[in-house]
Amino acid sequence: MPDLLRRDDEHVQRVGPRRRFSQLDLAIRADTTQRHLSFLEQGRSRPGRAMVVRLAESLDLPLRDRNELLLAAGYAPVYAETSLDAPELEPVREALERILDGHMPYPAVVVRPYGELVAANPAFDVLSEGAAPALLEPPVNVLRLALHPDGMARRVGNLAEWGRHITGSLRDQAVRAPAPGLAEFIEELDGYLPALESPAGHLGFAVPLRLRVPEGELRLITTLTSFATAVDVTLSELRLEAFLPADETTAAILRKRADGGRPAAV
Repeated sequence: MPDLLRRDDEHVQRVGPRRRFSQLDLAIRADTTQRHLSFLEQGRSRPGRAMVVRLAESLDLPLRDRNELLLAAGYAPVYAETSLDAPELEPVREALERILDGHMPYPAVVVRPYGELVAANPAFDVLSEGAAPALLEPPVNVLRLALHPDGMARRVGNLAEWGRHITGSLRDQAVRAPAPGLAEFIEELDGYLPALESPAGHLGFAVPLRLRVPEGELRLITTLTSFATAVDVTLSELRLEAFLPADETTAAILRKRADGGRPAAV
């Protein structure tokens, strides 16, 4: 569609073409007429605040982008952005701790967009062990930790395939929610990956992480969970990533580690 709201604003120009809806489709989704939407795009009509919100919702924009679009249209943001340390988010922090604990003995982390670590359960040690101290200095980026040669990469048995799964997901995120420095970050991660010799090795429904540990090889699949109904920018951007065993051998190794049976690193 033409640039949303047809304004010489960097954010509006960036957001407008992102969702490839026809003008009619977008008008229907936003509960307006194609004629009205055409007038908005041509600058012949100024959108009201409610219309900007409906258009942003119809385009399925992240809450941060919805706020920026409102600002670009001359309105105050609708969605609060509360620090995760704020007292009013204590129930959220407690819920995240319970969820992380509930995933034991399997690794689980809470991250912000593009991999910044917020919290992790004790089983995260199986992913970070042996990593260079610099990669574990806050703020930790779990994607860099995963693919950097001094991080997990040297222990990943299918780095070329699994790593491209990560960078491919990042590229998808970049289309949905562009961010400063993201292209450079993806380029950095791409530079850590070896050539892909063969696409074989997936489970048919997911690309497992094959991670070498002293006890053998772990095979882990990842799941992502988000606050689907969040109306706060901070909460909407949090993701829980859990690493679940793809076989009983992996599950047994992780259970033994959680029970105190972790061997000395080799």
